Amino acid sequence: MGESDRVALSHGFFKIHQESHPETGSENSSFICPADISAESRSLVHETAKAIYRALGCGGLARVDVFLKEDGKVVLNEVNTLPGLTSYSRYPRMMAAAGYSLAEVIDMLVSLTLTGKAQ
Repeated sequence: MGESDRVALSHGFFKIHQESHPETGSENSSFICPADISAESRSLVHETAKAIYRALGCGGLARVDVFLKEDGKVVLNEVNTLPGLTSYSRYPRMMAAAGYSLAEVIDMLVSLTLTGKAQ
């Protein structure tokens, strides 16, 4: 399990990245990792993400994206079953915040796949 992040917008809608230079990110957003939310909200986000992951029968690598509403409710946005693993991708940053290097994540995924325990 990785750490959660928060997309902070300066204006407008979230754009994943600039298409011509994705490593520079988006002009209107930044990522805060770990997310600067209360411990209670963090727990709710993590437990909701795990429940969604299990309910959908996911295995191995996935990123469950949710919205944490102002009233404290969690709403599913999407499940990304093959999130990016580049130097500017969110997934490796979230795993690093949870204490896992990208090499360790890849080793875990290969091991889970070879042992058939990817769920």
